[in-house]
Amino acid sequence: MPSIVVTNARVRTMDPATPTAEAVAVRDGRVLAVGRADEVRAAAGPDAEVIDAGGRTVVPGFIDPHNHLLSTAESLASVDARYPRVASVADLVEVIAAEAAVTPPGQWIRAFGMDDAKYPEGRPTMRRLDEATTDHPVIVYHVSGHQAVVNSAAFALRGITDDVIDPPGGKFVRDEGGRLTGMVLDSAMELLLPLAVDIGCHGPNFHTDLPAEQLLAWLAAAGETYLSAGVTTVCDPQVSRRELTIYRAAHAAGTLPVRTVCMPLSHMLDDLAAIGLAGPFGDDRLRFGAMKFYADGTLLGGTALFREPYGEHGQFTGYTYHAPERLTELVRRAARAGWQVGIHTQGDLAMSYALDAIKAAVAVSGDDARPRIEHCGYPTQEQIREFTALGVIPVNQPNFLYDSGTDLIRRLGPERAHRLQPMREEIDAGLRPVLSSDSFVSSLRPMETIANAIRRRTREGGPIGADQAITLDEALRAHTIDAAYALRMEDRIGSLTPGKLADLVVLDRDIEAADPDDLARASAWLTMLDGRVVYRAG
Repeated sequence: MPSIVVTNARVRTMDPATPTAEAVAVRDGRVLAVGRADEVRAAAGPDAEVIDAGGRTVVPGFIDPHNHLLSTAESLASVDARYPRVASVADLVEVIAAEAAVTPPGQWIRAFGMDDAKYPEGRPTMRRLDEATTDHPVIVYHVSGHQAVVNSAAFALRGITDDVIDPPGGKFVRDEGGRLTGMVLDSAMELLLPLAVDIGCHGPNFHTDLPAEQLLAWLAAAGETYLSAGVTTVCDPQVSRRELTIYRAAHAAGTLPVRTVCMPLSHMLDDLAAIGLAGPFGDDRLRFGAMKFYADGTLLGGTALFREPYGEHGQFTGYTYHAPERLTELVRRAARAGWQVGIHTQGDLAMSYALDAIKAAVAVSGDDARPRIEHCGYPTQEQIREFTALGVIPVNQPNFLYDSGTDLIRRLGPERAHRLQPMREEIDAGLRPVLSSDSFVSSLRPMETIANAIRRRTREGGPIGADQAITLDEALRAHTIDAAYALRMEDRIGSLTPGKLADLVVLDRDIEAADPDDLARASAWLTMLDGRVVYRAG
């Protein structure tokens, strides 16, 4: 394979040995050289293809360490219920009715991105969805992915009635008369989708039972969306048999669009242990990483576990998926089997449970355990000090603060809301927090995530924890080399270092002079994966 030189560029290598450069050369899927343009051209040889970047910024391919790749592909092919496209219950009924008009009766209608906190009418109900259609089962996933609302046809199809019993870690919302409203929270989604993968009470079940051929087609089609944003590696943080089967099939067919790291959900612990399988395992395109656990639910759903009540009327405290002792035992067993662990944790009380479990894991795995706390919503300052001692990696999603910050301030109160995802404190404490999207929950575009970590502002323009803002350099590291560290792949990806895999992005502008709002609009002008150009703008 001939060399390729990207020159006339502002290269940000994320390698402290050569932090900036004028050009980068790749050959045979690896970074060949970085440095001055003349030196790089000489190293590449006279037959090298030359790409003039026109003064644009070049960075390593972005790594999204918490991105539901297959579910994102499904969401891109489903009804878009995101705000502001859908800003009310009336809007939601309208878009579902429009989809029903072109969908054969009896087929499921799925929608993603509902943000009912912004709806003037409040939460949608089964009765309102029935206005759109009763000829199709309908499920509308909440923006958090941890709850959904369905119509009566969906409940009828699954045989769910007002007598249904709430499972541990989940709830069927009822009205004052005890009748189902159509809203389903966290692990109760398991009962709604019995034909999907059975995950028990280990997490919210959005693992739908669509045909493999359909999922593979959607996965391939999602590739351009990822690559046009500069994403070259993702870590899917909730992998069941469904995801693993589809990813393996796509990998074998050569249609897996980006490097994919799988975090199997904890319900698979015994099965994987029985065959002696533990991460990291696989190749550079598809591999196992950490094992995923849940300590609590979500902030917007009122299921995140806090010591003090929250909500406009103090009606929420949240709940756990596992009793604290059970969580610790599961995490300890995973560590003994050789797994890195990642624990979904939002509230401060859930954080204490997660820390107890992580201490058990570190006692087994040693100093390089690299335990992850997914979302890391509201750690106290004392808990951050414990993170430092344990080597915890906070996995943050500041897009939540932009998308839902105003609602979070109202729900949690200013004191707690302004300390959500405290990346400034984490970095100052010596931690290596990482940035991610949690797509399908929020935008998968890394430059939006980076901008939101820098500006700490809500969609409506107000501040949310402005003192927790980080710098552009810190944000870039958190989406490249530090994200690679979280995946135990820092020796392969994450920086433009000679010998590493040649994943890079030429952004469509010079980001050095850009303000945060301009940063948020930046996309890829060109993306390379394994030294091959896989996306060009226009």
